[in-house]
Amino acid sequence: MLTYDPDDTLAHRLDPRSKLAVQLGFAATALAHTSPRALVALTAVAGVLLVAARVPLLETLYAYRFALLFLSLAPVLAALTFGSPWLDLADGLTSARASYRVLLVLLVSAAYVRSTPVRDSRAAIQRTIPGRPGQLLGIGVALVFRFLPVLQADLRTISDAMAARLGDQRGAVDRASTLGLLGLSRAFDRADRLALAMQARCFAWNPTLPALSLSRLDYPALVVAAVLALSAAL
Repeated sequence: MLTYDPDDTLAHRLDPRSKLAVQLGFAATALAHTSPRALVALTAVAGVLLVAARVPLLETLYAYRFALLFLSLAPVLAALTFGSPWLDLADGLTSARASYRVLLVLLVSAAYVRSTPVRDSRAAIQRTIPGRPGQLLGIGVALVFRFLPVLQADLRTISDAMAARLGDQRGAVDRASTLGLLGLSRAFDRADRLALAMQARCFAWNPTLPALSLSRLDYPALVVAAVLALSAAL
């Protein structure tokens, strides 16, 4: 699972607000431009961002393996037709380009997650979006970043326990239903414990968040974000 990893890379030294701006600009550009030349340029930009955050590519792709499965199936399903010629390569190619753009956005988001602490993300959101909406969004992002790895670890534990009891020899539907039911039960238990822990720690809507300030390194990042946003608009 992708989580924050302390380091001294260029991406780690940037303000989370500038990194969010670059990520949003990249996503907008990736959705706006679909030509092969644009995909080559977006791939280069994504590669630079991954290097700046020192993201291990193979580990990242493995963490996104389930998303990659759906992204790889989408072009095949798009190319299939219910009549002659049974296979439309143009539709499949269009879907493949769309899947590749989504993959690039996921890789850029991995660079952000690896280089940004959860508290910094919450602080960036709450100080960018004023009032209760910013607080709700900041809390939601923080809980997702902290809660999702725990749920994935629970699913791995359940899967390993099933395999130890020869559960991997049962049918695929039976395995999936058992894993889903046990996973939901564990998720609800985790949610109850999380709510109790938040009450015990006097959960605050507006806690003391880390101080954020733009440095000279952030201004080039903001320029890159602006260029990406303009390219999407034009």
